[in-house]
Amino acid sequence: MRLSVCAFLALSRLPGLLADAISGFRGDTNNCLSEPIHQTPDKIAPKVLIISMFTPEAEVWYNHLPSSGLGDLLAVNVSIPGLSPIFPQVHCTASGEICQVTAGESEINAAASLTALALSPRFGLTRTYFLAAGIAGVNPKLATLGGVALARFAVQVALQYEIDAREMPAGFGTGYFPFGGYEPRDYPVILYGTEVLELNGALRDRAYTLASRATLADDAVAAAHRAMYAEAPGGVFERATRPPSVVRCDTATSDVYYSGALLSETFENTTRIWTNQTAVTYCMTAQEDNAVLEVLLRAHLWGLVDYKRAIVMRAGSNFDRPPPSVTAYAHLRLSDQDAFDIAVENLYRAGVEIVRGIVDEWNCTYKAGVRPTNYVGDIFGSLGGEPDFGPGGLFGGRGACFGGGSCAGAGGASAAAAAESMRRRRRRGSVGGGWK
Repeated sequence: MRLSVCAFLALSRLPGLLADAISGFRGDTNNCLSEPIHQTPDKIAPKVLIISMFTPEAEVWYNHLPSSGLGDLLAVNVSIPGLSPIFPQVHCTASGEICQVTAGESEINAAASLTALALSPRFGLTRTYFLAAGIAGVNPKLATLGGVALARFAVQVALQYEIDAREMPAGFGTGYFPFGGYEPRDYPVILYGTEVLELNGALRDRAYTLASRATLADDAVAAAHRAMYAEAPGGVFERATRPPSVVRCDTATSDVYYSGALLSETFENTTRIWTNQTAVTYCMTAQEDNAVLEVLLRAHLWGLVDYKRAIVMRAGSNFDRPPPSVTAYAHLRLSDQDAFDIAVENLYRAGVEIVRGIVDEWNCTYKAGVRPTNYVGDIFGSLGGEPDFGPGGLFGGRGACFGGGSCAGAGGASAAAAAESMRRRRRRGSVGGGWK
């Protein structure tokens, strides 16, 4: 059954009235049972918004969610100016508690679609949890085909200088090195602000616990392909040989669909250095995550969303580098890893547990938000606090001005002061020439 928006809004009031009546009858006002967010005639306020990148990631939710008891995502369909022309609608359950949007693949598509949604007057997103859920390449050092990862960091790994590897200086090992730097191990001196985005670690851990309830899909062909990684010396790819599981590790964003040991190890090191970590945490490769998170961060500064409610979940559909004895090209274009279907399926299986947990535990846990115990935000310190990576924030720990004002008498730091700090850093990084 499909409902118009008006019919949906009328029906959405019924659960609220029933819940109020039941609560009054029981005399119980402090239970964990989800309460409906009362929708208004012109605005839908979901508890969870699922962000898919392309059709298969979206269809798995449309096909399976009705049998979960959480509703039908195609019950209400809202067109919004600025969404992708091939994915022009946001889809919601009849209650409005759960919605889904397909952003489109790549950074530009994702940023354009999420910006349109964040600015739409049709949705109230200030208390919404955002679940970015897509398939990805997977690092065989940390995870496996069909495995699901929840990220704390998203790193825009290709935002660097690049020299063709055939022309790189001796001792480089890669043609990539950071803006303002002189070799791959340097930290970027010239920053754009989207290089690293850190998520709410406490929320990530809760999402991990919820997702771990799922029984993940697997198949024999994917298992046979995983077994090829057992040949790697020193057991470096031992985790690749395991069945799918839920793990905690980080995601790399690049519009370029790269593959092979050299590029993957390059971006492993980029992630480790830029996030100020000693261990390798890069495990999933994607094209959209930093774009999605940057939109949410900017929308947070205008009071439109709560960035601390963002979750990034990826499922491994292919390895980012080949097993021993297979070339990078053959691995990318000729090998059948046969993990696409199980990765898409496991996005849903793990994701629906997260969605159910948020909806079911709304009153006790999620309505008020999950307090982070780590720094949350970008490399500039835009949301306040000092980043635990990078050269230090631009805003003195106070964050950028809420709503973009002049900051007179406000808690945030001025844009002018931040811009001057950035100019000083760029001057230091430009010594020796170069166009930036």
